[in-house]
Amino acid sequence: MEDVESFTYLVSIIDEQGGPYSDVKARIGKVRAAFVQFKNILNTKQLSTNIKVRIFNRNIKTVLMYGDEAQRTITTITRNVHIFIEVRRIPSETTAVGENKPSSS
Repeated sequence: MEDVESFTYLVSIIDEQGGPYSDVKARIGKVRAAFVQFKNILNTKQLSTNIKVRIFNRNIKTVLMYGDEAQRTITTITRNVHIFIEVRRIPSETTAVGENKPSSS
């Protein structure tokens, strides 16, 4: 098996640290590139603000939000799994044997 520093899985970048930083950095880079492509159009006086906002939302904001639905789903699933585990945790798993036992008196 080969060691790699990072790889892409389901539109997310997974790196050695396991955090979202590489993914966020890559997404911001893509948005920056999209913005540069449309900069002249967005700065023109010939288009109304309404049209500029529509161009921004469809071409730049879309790049930023791409894959966000999948990330939200993964976050929701992870949170639900943690809740499932916490709700069903047996009290003896969280305390040492003999601790917090009700007294018989």
